[in-house]
Amino acid sequence: MTAALTWAYHLEHSTANTSSPRKVIALLQTQTHALDLRPENKLALRHSRMTPGHQDLLTMDELPEDPETLGPKLQGIVLVDHAAPKRNWRGGKVLSIFDHHLDIGFAPDAEPRIFEKAASCTTLVARQMLDELEALPEEYHMPHELIELMLSAIAIDSGALKGKKTTDADVEIAERLLKRSTKWADKKLSHVMDDLKDELKKAQKDVGDLGLRDLLRRDWKGDVIDTPSPRTPTVSLGFASVPFSMEEQIQKTDFQELFHWFAVEAAWTAEVGVDLSIVLSKYKVKTEGKKKKKVRELTLIVRDDVTINREQADSLFQTVRKALEESDELNLVPWHRADELSARQMVWIDEASASRKVVRPVVEKAIRKWDRI
Repeated sequence: MTAALTWAYHLEHSTANTSSPRKVIALLQTQTHALDLRPENKLALRHSRMTPGHQDLLTMDELPEDPETLGPKLQGIVLVDHAAPKRNWRGGKVLSIFDHHLDIGFAPDAEPRIFEKAASCTTLVARQMLDELEALPEEYHMPHELIELMLSAIAIDSGALKGKKTTDADVEIAERLLKRSTKWADKKLSHVMDDLKDELKKAQKDVGDLGLRDLLRRDWKGDVIDTPSPRTPTVSLGFASVPFSMEEQIQKTDFQELFHWFAVEAAWTAEVGVDLSIVLSKYKVKTEGKKKKKVRELTLIVRDDVTINREQADSLFQTVRKALEESDELNLVPWHRADELSARQMVWIDEASASRKVVRPVVEKAIRKWDRI
């Protein structure tokens, strides 16, 4: 979110007094009703004094047309924290890409096209923005609220610049931003980042009152994946990330039973039209004499009432299940209640490696090879 807001602000203001001014807005791949389900985002936006009702942001349900129709009409699209656009945006021209993960070779002519390891994608966007800003004959006004929003994003993504994924670039850009801050310029970077991380992490954990449906949709990522099957050329895929164990999630349902967890999940995926869904649950458990241990649970579900029939759903489930269980990057162990699950349902436990960045490529690769007539 912050990376998109930053680059949109920069593109519009850096071209405002040129012969080719640009109108730019940050688009989030979510629905308006889901924005406030991320307490850390609400807090960061409130601190940055964004306009009420998220008027500085555009969400998917606010688009005047569907992406397939709108994409070709736009001057262009910039991707931040994504290596490629979703399938429904492929008709639009990709002007630039900023991503801190794997380069898959999409849009080789994009400019700038930056793929670099960093804890925060905001680091890469902010560096490009600062470099271009400082090269202008006259700098445009950089509001302190935007600077503080960028520092907030880097703080939470990098664990206050102390996390394992923190790079020299994260530290350097945080220092450059801090020097421009009117609010924190006289403070030590380490103190500012610690304070921001602590406040945002506290807000991030403030989701205890959310029901299961809201937990599933608060961090939902969906896409349509091509398959080699002429009968079913695409499969709709959805990922949810939930900061509670499956047992804790079950307690958030009306009947506090396993079957009702799957009923709530089925109602949500029916609403968004998903064939295959993955729920990634992350939590920590206490161990004797050690720090809390991070545990992840991975739930796989395939429906047979969206675009595929029962026979196809059975085949797709087995294909993806096999890919996950045989992946060298995962170490999946069946959940202790796996024998209670119904057809095309599976839950595994994985100690720490089953993040969305690891699981998603495995699932998408399996779908792209699936061919069931």
